[in-house]
Amino acid sequence: MNWYRQEARDLPWRRDPSPYKVWISEIMLQQTRVDTVIPYFDRFVAEIPDVAALARVDTDKLLKLWQGLGYYGRALRLKEAAQIMVRDFGGEVPSGVKALASLPGIGAYTAGAIASIAFGERVPAVDGNVLRVIARLAADRGDIGEPDTRRRFTLLVTQMLPAEKAGDFNQALMDLGATVCLPNGEPRCGLCPARNSCEAFRQGLTAEIPVTTQQKKRRIEDITVFVISCDGRFALRKRDDKGLLPNLWEFPNTEGRLNAEAAAAFARSLGVTPIEVYELPEARHIFTHLEWRMKGYFIRAAQCGAGEPPVWATADEISRSYSIPTALKTYEAFCRNPTAGAGKDLRQSERGEPS
Repeated sequence: MNWYRQEARDLPWRRDPSPYKVWISEIMLQQTRVDTVIPYFDRFVAEIPDVAALARVDTDKLLKLWQGLGYYGRALRLKEAAQIMVRDFGGEVPSGVKALASLPGIGAYTAGAIASIAFGERVPAVDGNVLRVIARLAADRGDIGEPDTRRRFTLLVTQMLPAEKAGDFNQALMDLGATVCLPNGEPRCGLCPARNSCEAFRQGLTAEIPVTTQQKKRRIEDITVFVISCDGRFALRKRDDKGLLPNLWEFPNTEGRLNAEAAAAFARSLGVTPIEVYELPEARHIFTHLEWRMKGYFIRAAQCGAGEPPVWATADEISRSYSIPTALKTYEAFCRNPTAGAGKDLRQSERGEPS
């Protein structure tokens, strides 16, 4: 605790640890680095300052604010939880681990973090940083990816919690793991306030502990993406509200790597008449367990589709109002400068005409 008072990271949600701000920060920090989260957090709470505002916010605006953070289901569950808070908890973030854990998007760790940091409850908050610290302190070779190990370490942290300021203690363990007891490379043991109590340090095992489960091999998907232009507007469609990247807007795309002829046929299936077809640079995007390998086409259309895709928007409108996933940002750039970096007009080439 002495170390934390001197070395705690200066974070915006710590300056004003209201239950709402602690909740928003903890959800944003899931699977995301602190330095990435800070500007998103500041923007989010400025636009959506409380539970009531979050409960009624337009979903497209919510996802636009979230754009770039990834794992978009987190944002949708935030809104769903806010609506439950308005309905069942007087528009406030509830106290108590049980009530918190009953809400969408809030698991055991997040419930413990909110309850201890925002409400001062003596409950543990065990994230990946804390698991690593405890594993090294105890020189425990249990796999920290296994539920039994997590339960055992959570009990250890519960026994360690002080009678007061449990939230500070939990955050001290988190900061220790994030800044000193590092996951990759050499931990900074010389700066660690727990060094003299650390069995992994004493036994020279810090490079071997913690033990973690081997990640599953990523699945690879080939996708062809279409930037279709008609009268200065671009075709967009909305993804399903379930599965990967829910409710986000995207450029029309399909599985596989289409050649120019198939690309033009795909555009016609959307109700547009292609007059130019340019091949765009390839791109890829890595998700946790999935990798997209993308081939792209820019298609200039003489006739806009009347059916799918249902929305046509200018480049400014897309930038301002439509939440495009980071995975497709490479292709969004071609809305402003369609042929920069693009290949020749493949339809002209196929006809033997000069490009």
